Amino acid sequence: MVRQHRYDVLVIGSGASGLGVALQLAEHAEVAVLSKGPLQEGATLYAQGGVSAVLDRRDSVASHVADTLAAGAGLCDAEIVQFVVEHGPESIQWLIALGVAFTRSPDADGRPEYHLTREGGHSHRRVIHAADATGRAIETTLEGLARGHPRVRVFEHHVAIDLIPASKLGLAAERCLGAYALDRRSGAVVSFTARYVVLASGGAGKVYLYTSNPDVATGDGVAMAWRIGCPIANMEFFQFHPTCLYHPKAKSFLITEALRGEGGRLLLPDGGRFMERFDARAELAPRDIVARAIDHEMKRLGLECVYLDISHRPSGFILGHFPTVAAKCGELGIDITREPIPVVPAAHYMCGGVVTDRHGRTAVPGLYAVGEVACTGLHGANRMASNSLLECLVMARSAYRDIAEGLPEAPPASCVPDWDESQVTDSDEEVIVAHNWDELRRFMWDYVGIVRSTKRLERASRRIQLLSEEIREYYGNFRVTNDLIELRNLVQVAELIVASALCRKESRGLHYTLDHPHPDPTQPPEPTVLRRALR
Repeated sequence: MVRQHRYDVLVIGSGASGLGVALQLAEHAEVAVLSKGPLQEGATLYAQGGVSAVLDRRDSVASHVADTLAAGAGLCDAEIVQFVVEHGPESIQWLIALGVAFTRSPDADGRPEYHLTREGGHSHRRVIHAADATGRAIETTLEGLARGHPRVRVFEHHVAIDLIPASKLGLAAERCLGAYALDRRSGAVVSFTARYVVLASGGAGKVYLYTSNPDVATGDGVAMAWRIGCPIANMEFFQFHPTCLYHPKAKSFLITEALRGEGGRLLLPDGGRFMERFDARAELAPRDIVARAIDHEMKRLGLECVYLDISHRPSGFILGHFPTVAAKCGELGIDITREPIPVVPAAHYMCGGVVTDRHGRTAVPGLYAVGEVACTGLHGANRMASNSLLECLVMARSAYRDIAEGLPEAPPASCVPDWDESQVTDSDEEVIVAHNWDELRRFMWDYVGIVRSTKRLERASRRIQLLSEEIREYYGNFRVTNDLIELRNLVQVAELIVASALCRKESRGLHYTLDHPHPDPTQPPEPTVLRRALR
């Protein structure tokens, strides 16, 4: 069995950003793509809504920029916002050229044109979509191309354990040389070294008890980047999607925001609407406002859920625009053309992450981060709907161009020591990992959720320190397993979220604390940047 692999570029993650980088770089380099599970399994596959971009002549870059800045509550990097929005249309054209079949509808003259919908925070219809399964259309297209490309090597069921710093070879100049990864099928740990490494590992929704994210979203990229010395920013801003399907068999199935964009109404059990009491934009308010409103009403009335109703629209329109939602609800006995959908908020998107510039470069030479794992400054304190896939695509193209330019001068892939298992044994206490995983997700939901307080955050911090000590001891004594790797990373991400939240003495965007319920008027808002002192 091969224990060491060398490539020009190593991409960790196989969503829109990871495969986007890989496919474009494959014209210049040999690329390895690591996927924790099957190649397409990740957040992109489940993204329903679409990609925001200025594609309508009545829209403008200035308007999209203004909407994004407003949603970000003063913490967006204006230059990054301008850069991403300006490059949105070319990224959409790239997808169309690859064969992504976005939804079309007839214009006033009966000619087919791409259908654009509107979602929360947007002042125009600018979300291009493939019915209500946009992520699936994008991911399956990219997956097919990646599997067929002669210079892309796919390694499925490989979970990265840690990035490899140059200090591993005793080199003074710091650089990321690659990563160690666990082959989940064989149990062997192998090394991947490369001239450049791209983190495209997605978010960390599994740090919370209830999430719309797939099981692979365990914050691996953020945790690994932190351990190698990258600054991490804005981790207190975790977005909770307001409307996930509430049903014991649904496994937090997401009800797309586009449903509200097309007239869906949020209702209490008595049929009354409530969003107008919280924001003039009602159901089209940004997600943080809608999620807090639902949370408030559920706690005020002791509800298990609220309801989202689109049944006042024609059934043909509903089934044509939302076939995935209709089919899933239908499986559970809910006819969305005739009755409302029970919904609850759930952890959905990590707005913070590894600090990068507009090219995806991190503070560690040779290491890039793109997509949800990165903090570019686009989202600020709150991500606007459908700006996530936009960021994935634009930043993937930007990183690709920067890496391609640097490849001729980049040092060759190194030979690194094999993973050392000489001092560890197989664990006979797997129940500890399972128990700690469950405890972490429950107290993060209770203490570090939609509404926070200093007392709750401090309580969570104490629990995290205890769990960290247990996991550190466990990790040092036993062979790594998939569950142990993910738990180690989740605890690290939880620590970063809580530390960031305790630093912010105000409520802003997605971070709402009862002790400081308003934005701080005494000073301009600044990102929360955490830096690790490496020994």
